[in-house]
Amino acid sequence: MSIDPIRILSDLVRINSINAFYQDGPGEGALANSIEAFWESHGIQCWRQPVLPGRDNVIARLPGRGVRRGVQGHPTDRRLLLEAHMDTVSVSGMTIEPFEPRIVEGRMYGRGSCDTKAGLACMMAAMVQTKLDGLVPSGDIWMASVVDEEFSCLGVLKLCESLAATAAIVAEPTELKTVIASKGVLRWRIVAIGKQAHSSKVHLGVNAIHHMAKLVSAIEVYHGALGSIVHPLLGPATGNIGLIEGGVQVNFVPDRCSIQIDRRLLPFEDVQEVLAGYQAVIDAVADAVPGSRFEMEPPLLYDRGLETAAEAPIARLSCDILRKMGYSDAVEGVAYGSDGTHIRELGIDTIIFGPGSIDQAHTENENIAIDQVQAAFEYYREIIKEF
Repeated sequence: MSIDPIRILSDLVRINSINAFYQDGPGEGALANSIEAFWESHGIQCWRQPVLPGRDNVIARLPGRGVRRGVQGHPTDRRLLLEAHMDTVSVSGMTIEPFEPRIVEGRMYGRGSCDTKAGLACMMAAMVQTKLDGLVPSGDIWMASVVDEEFSCLGVLKLCESLAATAAIVAEPTELKTVIASKGVLRWRIVAIGKQAHSSKVHLGVNAIHHMAKLVSAIEVYHGALGSIVHPLLGPATGNIGLIEGGVQVNFVPDRCSIQIDRRLLPFEDVQEVLAGYQAVIDAVADAVPGSRFEMEPPLLYDRGLETAAEAPIARLSCDILRKMGYSDAVEGVAYGSDGTHIRELGIDTIIFGPGSIDQAHTENENIAIDQVQAAFEYYREIIKEF
């Protein structure tokens, strides 16, 4: 008997699991119910891990033999974690029916089809197929379907509170490549503080927007110099000023203006050193612009970069399997973040792997190649067998 990952993917896409922190999001509750029923229908142990009201992680376990390979009777706590998130981004602006999966010219269309329900479906299918084939892996295989990756990663943070594993694979669209490094992200706000006055008497006020304009120019110069900070797989660190807000109405001298910065971190960068670099820019502008005053607020979001050694057993195993399947056995890096960073912080060797391209994630017509879904299913089967 064989299981069809495409059928599973279709079933997952049909369920609206937009993150509940978004305006149009019901959350992952219905999808979690469906995944729990899937495991139970195939006789695979599973349990829920509450994260937020109505939003639970679902964890399944395929027991292993409990012996080290080649050493009978020697107990081991070997455990491979397969992890994928259940939530999706909003469907605002989509040009296709988001929850009616359609296959056209070898591609499935629908919200979440690429990010990351395809990886989720392939992991689920591989676990069940292993059981149907009567194979017992050498170590336990855990499959964690988690909430809230697309907003604040509360699902994986809850998972990590009591997680122990030998290695982990996180499902994200990597185009069937073994990813061992990804950038982190740091976001925070800087505020320029001025003094409000009537616009007919500007000399009585201090224009916070004018002062922020000076700082923005200085930060852009600073960002231009980040090209000298380079990682061999990830390239340079980057920074972007993505939001600016200031003023109350046009006939006021504005007393406040704020910007928000998105800084993509390389795995070896220290967050305090990064923030200190920006503080030095702020101090230089404050010294150069009379009457200016700036405050840098604590980070709104911080997620460190991920890096696993290319020599780590899970990375080598991944590359070996892909080579045998006829795909590239090179290790790669990606610019986007994932749940993997939090798992890696526990000291667990973690790679990112999945079907599809990040270029199709979050798009108006999100889609994924069916042949990549089939290949990822076979990959996860081999990983489970060879782990």
